[in-house]
Amino acid sequence: MKNYPRHSYVLATKVFGSMGDGPNDRGLSRKHIFEQLHASLQRLGTDYVDVYYCHRYDKETPIEETLRALDDLVTQGKVLYVGVSEWTAAQMAQALAVADKYLLDRIIVNQPIYNLFNRYIEKEVIPLGEQQGIGQVVFSPLAQGLLTGKYKSVSDIPQDSRAAKLDNFRKGLTEENIAKVQQLEAVASDLNMTIGNLALAWILRQPNVSSALVGASRPAQVEDNAKASDITLSSDVLERVEAIITK
Repeated sequence: MKNYPRHSYVLATKVFGSMGDGPNDRGLSRKHIFEQLHASLQRLGTDYVDVYYCHRYDKETPIEETLRALDDLVTQGKVLYVGVSEWTAAQMAQALAVADKYLLDRIIVNQPIYNLFNRYIEKEVIPLGEQQGIGQVVFSPLAQGLLTGKYKSVSDIPQDSRAAKLDNFRKGLTEENIAKVQQLEAVASDLNMTIGNLALAWILRQPNVSSALVGASRPAQVEDNAKASDITLSSDVLERVEAIITK
């Protein structure tokens, strides 16, 4: 089993698939990557970033062009490590093959969504990561707040919550999922922890997960979330959680 680095803090930036309406304001072309990296360095007031993520695969740009641009930035010392975000296993495998063929810097990290209600990476992405040494820095580990227990019913949505502001989020906010969260809360209570602790500890149990990105609106939430890094869930607890989520 490979050991994947776990970082408490990392200075990272990301080039998105689209930043504007112009032909060079989107995608993973050499021009767009260079312009966005230098813009990020200027905003951050630094000479380099630890990780540079390419968000979304760009079908309109040859993967060789993207990887050569990233390799040049690594050579220049402006980027230490290269990552991707929300790429499929096949897309990452293609990038790795091209990098090996031309001796370019390899992808070492992927940033996918991963939580108890969204586990698509377990089928292909994590196996590829384990095989190729690509760690997962996952986002939305608390399912945009659903796994904090704040939602008690689809008819009782807090006005300041994400569900009240984002239509897409409400698609996953069902009475069935809320009922599962309430059962998970009971499991967490038996273990003298919050459901957020349980949900994060469940994610961090996975050796291929290097870190989890968690948003917070109060310092107390950050402190509570950090406790999950010291929690080891027993096989019995993992079985209880699995039974709740998959039934």
